[in-house]
Amino acid sequence: MRYIKLGRTGLDISPLAIGAMTYGEPDRGHPVWSLDEESSRPLIKHALEAGINFFDTANLYSYGSSEEILGRALKDFAHRDDVVITTKIRHAMRPGSPNGGGLSRKAIMSEVEHSLRRLGTDHVDVLMIHRLDSETPLEETLEALHDVVKAGKARYLGASSMHAWQFAKVLHLQERHGWARFVTLQDHYNLLAREEEREMLPLCADEGVATMIWSPLARGRLARPYGETGSGDRSATDGAYADTLYTSTDSDRQIIDAVGAVADARGVTRAQVALAWLRRNPVVAAPVVGARTIQQIDDAVASLDIDLTDDEARHMEAPYTPRHDFQGVSDAAELERIKATIPGYANV
Repeated sequence: MRYIKLGRTGLDISPLAIGAMTYGEPDRGHPVWSLDEESSRPLIKHALEAGINFFDTANLYSYGSSEEILGRALKDFAHRDDVVITTKIRHAMRPGSPNGGGLSRKAIMSEVEHSLRRLGTDHVDVLMIHRLDSETPLEETLEALHDVVKAGKARYLGASSMHAWQFAKVLHLQERHGWARFVTLQDHYNLLAREEEREMLPLCADEGVATMIWSPLARGRLARPYGETGSGDRSATDGAYADTLYTSTDSDRQIIDAVGAVADARGVTRAQVALAWLRRNPVVAAPVVGARTIQQIDDAVASLDIDLTDDEARHMEAPYTPRHDFQGVSDAAELERIKATIPGYANV
């Protein structure tokens, strides 16, 4: 494993992160595709043995069960100082309870303590906000996050999906007040979703912010022929949310076919090709891979040895057409309002 720095920090990470949303007791989260502790532990161990030291989770994932499973496995299989753990806060952990979610000072301080307890550690390496919180003053959120870092409960800070203008504003406020800065952004980016290339990725490159990519294989669409579904397929259970991410256009079919053609010519898997494509962008630090099998971990690691040619990349990129961008939208009602303003969206 060849380790890299996370953005402009001195933190060494594997250029792959294991996404622990996949790991969580099914009765607390996603009964179709989440794996219980017994099934999760061998995968986490295998990732460590392959040299992966980067693990991403969130308090929301299976309502804390993901953090618990990941924390116990890393304690048993690794030395704490050898692994990099990220977790995220923002969404409601106690629906209906006042201060049960969001990014107020109270919520941040409480949820950080809960996450540390579940993870079985006294600090996380990167504390991320899962989305922005429009009901809390931004300055309150950013100062509270700064205080978490100064208290030693997080080494670095990160953010997740938002619009580029919002991220620019956040970075400006952090610099203006001398607060701990976001060093990484976790965003939605893959061969079927490239809208981040317009503004967010150039902004991150200019600011020295490394990106972590969620849904790097487009909910599995890039890992198999067009129209096929896999065992435990998330896209089949995500309902309307999956439809906001991928609309199954003819462009999608052409891109997926092109990935297959490159993979066949090289004698490798489609997943390896799709992940290798992400590495061509220097602002991408690590795709977050939600591996449910040993083979998926091995594919991700094998992708690090693939250097695509410019012609191969152009072949896969050429069919892309602009997409509707729902980056940063986390509220279902807000999402429906936005969709209603898009002519013909219901017919896509």
